Amino acid sequence: MPDRKRKPERTTPHRDKICKTCGRTFEWRKKWEQDWDVIKYCSDACRGHKPGASDAALEAAILELLAERGRDKTICPSEAAKAVGGDETRRDWEGLMEPARAAARRLVAAGKIVITQHGHVVDASTAKGAIRLRLR
Repeated sequence: MPDRKRKPERTTPHRDKICKTCGRTFEWRKKWEQDWDVIKYCSDACRGHKPGASDAALEAAILELLAERGRDKTICPSEAAKAVGGDETRRDWEGLMEPARAAARRLVAAGKIVITQHGHVVDASTAKGAIRLRLR
């Protein structure tokens, strides 16, 4: 069958993806050109960290605290960290702050909550500084 023409190479669109671990968006990179369809994590650190029991507990605490507050009320991620880690001393919960923010980003990606700053909904992956969480 030497007459057959080869199919043209299909290029995958270079859309941003959401990291499965931290919930941040990440962009296409030249080094991922061959594997872009299977890339799931934004970095080696995220690839090595699989969400575990404490991450599930943080997500559950966020949803529970928001359900207790009501529909239009907000919470701070530190409240979920305090609920999971304990609030006797700052050391008990301070290490859970970034995991609490990551849990919030995962919940945003799932469509359950929104992240706000100064009363306005913001992009979960680019929000810096103090954030508040609210039910969708």
